[in-house]
Amino acid sequence: MTKTQIKSEIQKVLNNVPENMLRDILDFLKELQEQPVSKVKLTNNLRKILLEDKELLEKLAQ
Repeated sequence: MTKTQIKSEIQKVLNNVPENMLRDILDFLKELQEQPVSKVKLTNNLRKILLEDKELLEKLAQ
């Protein structure tokens, strides 16, 4: 996907987000913008791991 296509897809999604959530999304994007790329990648990788292993983590927590 090109940068333009990605921005277009983001805009489509934002058009369907409830208005009261838009401020939170904006704040999140601003925070993300201030972080070094390495930290953003690390956070994204951790999020992926947690999502992929959700069932396992739930079993371990019991």
